[in-house]
Amino acid sequence: MADAEHSGGPGAAFPGAAAAAAPAGARLRAARLGLWLIAGVLAARQVAAVLATPRGERLTDLETWAGPGGVLHVNGSLYDSTRFTGTPFSGLVLKPLTKAAEDALGWSWIFGTLLLVVALGLIAARALPQPAGRRAPLTAAPVAISLLMLSLPVRDAFWLGQSGVIPVLLVLLGLFVVRGQRACGVLVGLAAALQPAVLLFVPLLWRTDRRRAAAVTGGTFAAGTALAWAAIPHDSATYWIHHIAGTGLGGRADGLANQSLHGALLRLGLTGPLEIGLFLALGAAVAVLALRRAVRYARDGQLLLAVAVTGCAAIAVSPTAWQHQLLWVLLAIAGRAGRRASDRYVWPVAVVLVMTLPARLLLPDMPVLHLVRENTVLVAALAAATSVPFLSRASDHYRTPVPTRYAAPVPARFRHVPLVPFLRRVLTRPSLLLELLLIRVTYAAYSQVRLAARGSRATAEHHGHQIHSLEHALRLDVEHRANHMMVRLPWLDHFLSYYYETFHFVVPVAVLAVLYVARPVDYRWARTALGGATLFGLLGFWLYPLAPPRLMPGLGFIDTVHGAQDFAKPDYGAMTALTNQYAAMPSLHFGWSLWCGLVIAVVAPRWWMKALGLLHPLFTVCAIVGTANHWVLDAVGGAAVVGAGFALTCLLSGPRAAAEPRPARAAEEPRAAPVGS
Repeated sequence: MADAEHSGGPGAAFPGAAAAAAPAGARLRAARLGLWLIAGVLAARQVAAVLATPRGERLTDLETWAGPGGVLHVNGSLYDSTRFTGTPFSGLVLKPLTKAAEDALGWSWIFGTLLLVVALGLIAARALPQPAGRRAPLTAAPVAISLLMLSLPVRDAFWLGQSGVIPVLLVLLGLFVVRGQRACGVLVGLAAALQPAVLLFVPLLWRTDRRRAAAVTGGTFAAGTALAWAAIPHDSATYWIHHIAGTGLGGRADGLANQSLHGALLRLGLTGPLEIGLFLALGAAVAVLALRRAVRYARDGQLLLAVAVTGCAAIAVSPTAWQHQLLWVLLAIAGRAGRRASDRYVWPVAVVLVMTLPARLLLPDMPVLHLVRENTVLVAALAAATSVPFLSRASDHYRTPVPTRYAAPVPARFRHVPLVPFLRRVLTRPSLLLELLLIRVTYAAYSQVRLAARGSRATAEHHGHQIHSLEHALRLDVEHRANHMMVRLPWLDHFLSYYYETFHFVVPVAVLAVLYVARPVDYRWARTALGGATLFGLLGFWLYPLAPPRLMPGLGFIDTVHGAQDFAKPDYGAMTALTNQYAAMPSLHFGWSLWCGLVIAVVAPRWWMKALGLLHPLFTVCAIVGTANHWVLDAVGGAAVVGAGFALTCLLSGPRAAAEPRPARAAEEPRAAPVGS
């Protein structure tokens, strides 16, 4: 031990271990550098987007407050315009900054917001609960800053000012940076003076043996509010009495931007005393339950999670919680939920998606889902505050979740194309919620890219004539005869038109569902192949926009699904606004159906099941050609991208796992001897 100490530490005593650790350390440093570069690019992109906007449209709310006749000038009330939603204290603090804001609008405020967001990410990274490595914040900090830059509240803060970032930063500074309960209480009290719902942190501080900090928090809030009453009594009465802590200021209280319980109840149609009573009862229940959980997590050493849970409760119980005030939800990523390794990513992925994507991309526009779709951030806040089973640090699964089982590794298909680690052949069933989230977001992105890949009408029709001429030369131009035969046979027309509109989505979803439940070994293999085929299809839409037969003037095709088209109109009616009508090559209608048929043929245990599965692509190709929605060569293109999807999956992850191994328990227990042995 003495020799090791004098020679520079344990690494010098074991040169083999030091040599093995060197490449790992270099890779880690390179990964950190990459993460910091990503954070820097996102920050620069956000600043550039704001600065590239014309001055009159740059900081709309801030210019309303500080511009000519703005509400922050000394003359007039803060609330002459209901667009100012801050407390009288925040208006009082901002008034001295009016001149500076007007002189440097678009620079000082934007870069000030950037610095605040970076500070918030650094503090959150340092506050991660133990056990964590000494250098873990070096990796967590750029990740936190990147997520903050992508989140909707921070993106709004670059346009609206720092009113949503400062209270969160003040709370984190008080709880994790400054020393002494008095300084902590002053910072949290200032945050409460800016956002009254932050007063929920007072009972958290009291219950976690920071009673002096709790008292100072309440005193600072009272002093700031009293100062505002003395300086601007009329505005204080307007905010606290006439609008009851800001209710009714800003947008409509029942608007989608208000993600509080009050806003959700108003959107449900409740009004008057019934709505107020229900809001107070639900708010009290959420606050009590959330504070009990927060105290438990704080005593468990997860103070950042306790702060996030309390902040999420503040969102729910506020009369109004606008988007730039919803940053507390993002901090809830600090909690670990799920005993299995495959479940560990469900909660953070859900939070990131909710905080970075609009609700229309997360959930389909179905009446049964409207309640959740209109309140996605509120649902996430309520879940974090009351129901997500975050693990205690004392739990055996906190650091070592139940591992995911993988098939035996296979050699790479080619020497220079290594297998991708995260596409390893998984034998256990993945998390259902995570799969649904990923499938939904992936499909939403697919729809947006498909719509954006629309080419010009002239180019699409030119490509249509190319395909038609090539099919004529190959004697494959059967579309016109098939289309008119369908029109002459109404029963066939109704069947294939219905099949075209319905089974394109129903059958792939059903196949994925059956694989997930009954054949988890094959689920990821099949899902990855389908994703690869879809990506290749998007590339085809982008590079070769093609008009389908039904949109080719002069060829005599009849659109049996959408009805007659007016070729004098360049957009062919309202359908163009909903989908890319020139996304014909390759045909993913046929490609997805062929994927279904091949998967069923491979995994089905009976021959008649395999045969039924192969009928689906047969019916689909008849439907897409007979309804004049695709050329025959489009189906050939669909088959090509499906083949490419399966080939890419095999190339990157190896062949599919043949069967799921027996559980370890069964291997350990002795088998009973067969009868008669």
